[in-house]
Amino acid sequence: MYSAAITGSGVFTPEHVITNDELVAAFNAHADLFNAENADAIAAGDIAEKPHSSSDFILAASGIERRYVLDKTGVLDPTRMFPSLPDRRDDEPSLMAEMAADAALQALAQAGRAADDVDAVICAASNHERAYPAIAVEIQQMLDIQGFAFDMNVACSSATFGIQTAADMIRSGSIRSALVICPEICSAHLEWRDRDCHFIFGDVATALLIERDEDLQTPHFKIKSTRLATQFSNNIRNNNGFLRRTRDKMEDRRDMQFMQNGRKVFKEVLPLVSKHIAGHMDDEGVNADDLKRLWLHQANKSMNDYIGKKVLGRTPEEGEQPNILQDYANTSSAGSIIAFSKYSDDLQPGDHGLICSFGAGYSVGSVILEKAE
Repeated sequence: MYSAAITGSGVFTPEHVITNDELVAAFNAHADLFNAENADAIAAGDIAEKPHSSSDFILAASGIERRYVLDKTGVLDPTRMFPSLPDRRDDEPSLMAEMAADAALQALAQAGRAADDVDAVICAASNHERAYPAIAVEIQQMLDIQGFAFDMNVACSSATFGIQTAADMIRSGSIRSALVICPEICSAHLEWRDRDCHFIFGDVATALLIERDEDLQTPHFKIKSTRLATQFSNNIRNNNGFLRRTRDKMEDRRDMQFMQNGRKVFKEVLPLVSKHIAGHMDDEGVNADDLKRLWLHQANKSMNDYIGKKVLGRTPEEGEQPNILQDYANTSSAGSIIAFSKYSDDLQPGDHGLICSFGAGYSVGSVILEKAE
C-alpha cells in the first residue's frame, strides 16, 4: 500500500461579480413586474404576491456579500433572471472543460508537474453540462493527459468523494497521480426568481493534484485518512434530467431548478456532519487541539460556525475555520477546496487540517491532512 498527498491546487474565478445590492435591485424590479402582471390573480388570492428582497436579508441569512458568475447580464435582467450561456458547437470546448482546464493548469504549476505526470482525471461536480461523453475525458484531451478520466456526482460532497477515490487508487498502486477537478456552473441551476434562494450560488472551478507520497521534493499535504457517508433525503433536490422530454413538459418549470427545504436541511445536516467529523477524528486519534484548520463546505456562515464550534469544542479563533462564501457564495463541491487553496500556505510541517464537504444526498465527506515539507 502507498500513501497519497495533495501537491497542488488551483482556482478558476469568473470575471463577472454580482454584489448583493445589484442582485436585489434586479430581483425587486422583477418582483414588481410579476406583481403588476398578476395583479388580478393576487387580489383574488389565487397566487401570492412576490415580496422584495434586501441586502440585509441576504447577509443575515447566509453571510454572502457577492458572487462570481459566468454571465452577469442575463441574471440582472428583470425580464429574464437567469444567465445567458449560448450553445457551443460540438467541436468547441465545453464551458465546464474550459473552466476546469484553467484550474488544473494552476494546480500543476503549483506542484511543478506537467501533463505527463498525471495518470487520471476525475471531474467531480454537482451538475454536468452533458451526460456523455464525460467532461473529464474532454478535460483530459484538452490538457493532453494520458491514462483515463471519468465524471462523478455526489452534489456538494463531490470534491471529498473525488479525493477519496483518487487517494484509494493511489494507495492500491493502480495509478501514481490524479487531478480532482470541480467545475461548478451553479448559476445555471439556481432559481434567481425565488426570494428564498436567489442569492445562494456562484460559479467557479477548482482543481487538486493528488500524487503518490514518495520522494516528493516540494511542500505538500499528506492525506492521512478519508471518510464518506450518505443518507437519502429529498430536502435538497434538482429534478432536471434526461427523462424530462419523455414527460412532455419542456416548459421552464420551478421544480426543474434547485430546490431546498432550508429549515429541514439546517436541522438534519448539522448533527450529521458534526457527528461524522467527530467519529472520523476519534477513530484516527486526532484531537480537536491537533486541528489547526477546518476547510468546510461553503454553504452558509451560520452552518459553518455551528460545525466549527462543535468540532473544536469552542468558538473557532480567527483563521481556524476560514470562510470564503462572502466573496464566492455557495459554489457547491468547490467551496471547501477554495478555502483550502486560499488558506493553507501558512500551516507548518506537522500541522493537521480537515476538509469537509456536505450536501444533497444527504452526503458528507471528510479528509484529514498533515502538512509536510
